[in-house]
Amino acid sequence: MALIPLCLPELALAVENAIADPQQPLNLTMHWVGYLAIAIFVVAYILAMFEEVTELRKSKPMVFAASLIWVFIAFIYVAGGMGEFAGQAFRASLEGFAELFLFIMVSMAYLNAMEDRNVFENLRIWLLSKNFSYRQLFWITGWMSFALSSVCNNLTTALLMGAVLLAMGKDSKRFITVSCVNVVIATNAGGSFSPFGDITTLLVWQKGVVPFISFYSLLIPAMVNFALPAAIMHFWIPKERPAAASEAPVIKRGAGIIIFLFLMTIITAVCFENFLELPPAAGMLMGLTYLKFFSYYMQKTPGKNNGLSDTDTMDIPVVDNNYHAFDVFKNVANLEWDTLLFFYGVMMSVAGLSFLGYLGLASHFLYGEIDPTIANILVGIFSAFIDNGTIMYAVLTMQPDISQGQWLLVTLTAGVGGSLLAIGSAAGVGLMGQAKGIYTFSTHLKWMPVILIGYFGSIAVHFLLNADYF
Repeated sequence: MALIPLCLPELALAVENAIADPQQPLNLTMHWVGYLAIAIFVVAYILAMFEEVTELRKSKPMVFAASLIWVFIAFIYVAGGMGEFAGQAFRASLEGFAELFLFIMVSMAYLNAMEDRNVFENLRIWLLSKNFSYRQLFWITGWMSFALSSVCNNLTTALLMGAVLLAMGKDSKRFITVSCVNVVIATNAGGSFSPFGDITTLLVWQKGVVPFISFYSLLIPAMVNFALPAAIMHFWIPKERPAAASEAPVIKRGAGIIIFLFLMTIITAVCFENFLELPPAAGMLMGLTYLKFFSYYMQKTPGKNNGLSDTDTMDIPVVDNNYHAFDVFKNVANLEWDTLLFFYGVMMSVAGLSFLGYLGLASHFLYGEIDPTIANILVGIFSAFIDNGTIMYAVLTMQPDISQGQWLLVTLTAGVGGSLLAIGSAAGVGLMGQAKGIYTFSTHLKWMPVILIGYFGSIAVHFLLNADYF
């Protein structure tokens, strides 16, 4: 095995350089392993993008790609007698994913618990019962999407609002298509100013390049990103008023307390980061124990059935004939495991490409040869084609030497850039599946010029209001 690098002149030279400077990994950007890793990543990502067509879960090709990339990397390093170096790099990358995984796991567990208690279903019924006009509903669902996505993931928010739009707009296809575009823009904008709202902001916060409170300086730019396109699309919404729903709102026992515990969990995570200098994931895991203890309390104190009739409770697990069973581990089991494993594949693949030297080349071009502002605007446009979490993780791995204002700019552009195309964010992909044949890639594409107005408008407002950060 030790003779393998001697047969490859460029690899032998890289090994010699690495021995001279053991802190630097091998530069394999011109090596067959580097080319193969790029090809593997591209093929896997294309398969993930066409999940709806192939019916192949996106996590499968991405996790396989990450595994293959690191297998080839380890093969080269072991051949050069540097296997421990590759292992350390893999473990360091895995630590970053572990923190992200635990954070998202707790957040999703709380959201599943709220869904189990009918919190989101009650919100949908309430909106349907108010007999709003199509234009009113357009703005209400838009602003609610903006607000909810600052604490919930954008996919959950988009699907919730999508259910409302489909129920209210069953007699107006035009209302559904335009409103779905509006919801996608609003969810991506709402997640771009909150450390909890989107994978991009969460990654930036966990990396520590932007303090927690500084994220909220992006609030007004994010509002502009949503409001400008919405103000134009408003005139394409029908003026009619749909029929109101007659369903009775129902919330199960403990819903209000779970919402309160979720807020306390967020506060705990912030305190762990700001005052104890511990990872936010540690605070989130402590917050999960709040939900566990409350689940224990619910099991030991069977309560009333909130006025539900026997018919209403037929499909709900019952204890002592009047208690809605609540199990926190069931909520954990129902997490979006495909999404979580997809992010593992993406993060470990990008880490492998970085270890090979490709992100260093990209960083040198984006943040060395062109202006950082142009680079960050381009990053946002790229996020319309590639998942914004992937883009942001790549930028963080590059570790460019830029001001906090530029870090805030790339956080904003990567977050809202996914709105330019329907496939640019989980919200758009989810709504395309929910409203098949009504909200499509082409219907979203027609509004791209309007979305670009909001995109560049938010950038201009960021420079105007946050000049002190540059």
